[in-house]
Amino acid sequence: MLALLFLAAGTMKLARTPEALGAQIPILGTYSNGLLKSIGSAEILGAIGLILPPAVSILRGLTPLAALGLSVIMLLAAIEHIRRKEYDDVAKNGIIFLATAFVAWGRWEWL
Repeated sequence: MLALLFLAAGTMKLARTPEALGAQIPILGTYSNGLLKSIGSAEILGAIGLILPPAVSILRGLTPLAALGLSVIMLLAAIEHIRRKEYDDVAKNGIIFLATAFVAWGRWEWL
């Protein structure tokens, strides 16, 4: 489920312009196109890192690293929402952060 969430979010950031994203999610309209594409790329790569290594049993240690990277993205997103006083979004980021941190912790044995 986490992989699907990040795959969808990353694809949205890569496929749309900042103006189109800003109409749907106001916070995203304030970022540059390059930053949005970077975040979207990181989310897609993180989603792939959650699924692909255990599915093919190659470099399975990448899964906890991908989950850790996604945790950092969620932590930074929560900080940005706190700065903007968007506390409902902070709670959503917090839940996703806990889920990604749980995956990172649970898969850490593979490193």
